[in-house]
Amino acid sequence: MHRAIPAVLITAAAFVVVWQFEPQPSTVVALPQTSSAATAGGGAGSQAVDGTAVSTRWGTVQVRAVFSNGKLTDVQLVQMPNDRHGIRALPTLKAEALKAQSANIDTVSGATVTSEAYAQSLQAAIDSRK
Repeated sequence: MHRAIPAVLITAAAFVVVWQFEPQPSTVVALPQTSSAATAGGGAGSQAVDGTAVSTRWGTVQVRAVFSNGKLTDVQLVQMPNDRHGIRALPTLKAEALKAQSANIDTVSGATVTSEAYAQSLQAAIDSRK
């Protein structure tokens, strides 16, 4: 019983330290800009539109939506946070957006903030195209 009390106190103290930990935002990785015409989408009838840059606690997320003949054919990254969870989520987010043909996509577990920023930037690109 005498050993249990210090163990509980140490565990509680460790919990408080971890609970108060607030990670610092990671650096933003800016990707090279391309023109918003045929070079980004490839070919006539292609249009590339940049979404708004969405700031998160992990960094900035910005996408470029590429449309060919009115269909969403690619989603490229203009800016992304240097966060391992967010980076791992990007292929899934892109696949979901292309499948849905919209920004109405599910968030990726473990990368909720990045997922929401991705969808918000994509929606802005889609809206500005109309």
